[in-house]
Amino acid sequence: MNKSWIAIATLLTFIAVSFAFNFSTADTKPESPVKWYSLEEAVALQKKKPKKIFIDMYTDWCGWCKRMDATTFTDPAVSAYLNENFYCVKFDAEQKNPVTFQGKTFNFVASGSRGYHELAAALLDGQLGYPSFVYLNEKLERITISPGYKQPAQIMPELKYVGGGFYETLKYNEFLAKEQ
Repeated sequence: MNKSWIAIATLLTFIAVSFAFNFSTADTKPESPVKWYSLEEAVALQKKKPKKIFIDMYTDWCGWCKRMDATTFTDPAVSAYLNENFYCVKFDAEQKNPVTFQGKTFNFVASGSRGYHELAAALLDGQLGYPSFVYLNEKLERITISPGYKQPAQIMPELKYVGGGFYETLKYNEFLAKEQ
């Protein structure tokens, strides 16, 4: 009987230590090589030194969003290009905090089991799929929306198309044909 109690106590101790370790490290994320700003910070920076704005629309539950963070946004070429050519914003499309953008305050809307943020809906034309990326020009006007997970080789041409201003004179397919 003593051996079984020792075994149970050992097992419970192991489970408790494992749980405590996982709980304490669950919120710890490695530092991203992309310099992320809040929308408010990006807008303020853009006024001082104009750059386009790249907005990563994500949710906490989105597995593909987490994969983008772990793979695509850690790619040295992607992160370097983003940091050089854009103010990058991570925007939780289900955040509860109001956000004022271009003189209008956008709020969280309770809907279904989760809800959504009005700014995410406005910038994504109501197409709330994640991840999605919104590109804004220096006047804070939307250039384009780019939905879905992208590997580094998929997002780099898009970043160069927008970051280099090619969208002003070429359709994306024309740009891709010239790049090859």
